Amino acid sequence: MPADDGAAGPGRPDATRAGESAAARLGLALLLAAAVTALLVVVGRVHQPDYSASLFGQSALGALALKSWLATVTIGLAGVQVLLALWLYRKLPFVPAPAGWVGMAHRLTGIVLIAVTIPVAVHCLDAYGVQLSSLRLAVHSLAGCFLYGAFAAKVLLVHSKRLPGWALPVAGGMLLTAVVVLWYSAALWYFNGFQLPHW
Repeated sequence: MPADDGAAGPGRPDATRAGESAAARLGLALLLAAAVTALLVVVGRVHQPDYSASLFGQSALGALALKSWLATVTIGLAGVQVLLALWLYRKLPFVPAPAGWVGMAHRLTGIVLIAVTIPVAVHCLDAYGVQLSSLRLAVHSLAGCFLYGAFAAKVLLVHSKRLPGWALPVAGGMLLTAVVVLWYSAALWYFNGFQLPHW
């Protein structure tokens, strides 16, 4: 009979506690995402828009153009993040095992991505608030608020242990989805002559 090495197995108290801890952390991450999103929506709704607000000295159409280019940089960084994540998880065919710098590059790209969005988000909140007067504006406003809720949840999950293998990819996927929706509903709208294809 094999010796018991004390490891937690199915049905054992340690395994049960680990499962409960993972479930609690996932629940906390969902609550954090919802709370941050809701807080930003409320702040954006009660804020009095200042349409003359500037972004790096640009206002009105100049600010819109600058934000569209910054959003395009953001979606490019999001694409790099996805590729680095796929490399880390060894999901890229014909690519060798990830080098030691890939994880650090993934984290740094994520930090830069969020940093690029902050001036854009602050200008949007200051100049327009959260607007729900049209479908495009509502989708864009709510996706912008959700981006930071998803980011807060992902930061919490990154520092968690013993999570299901799908947790981080799902959190990353939510962030990517928010970035794509934001770019589509504003930057593409601007670049496409103030109209959305297939809308």
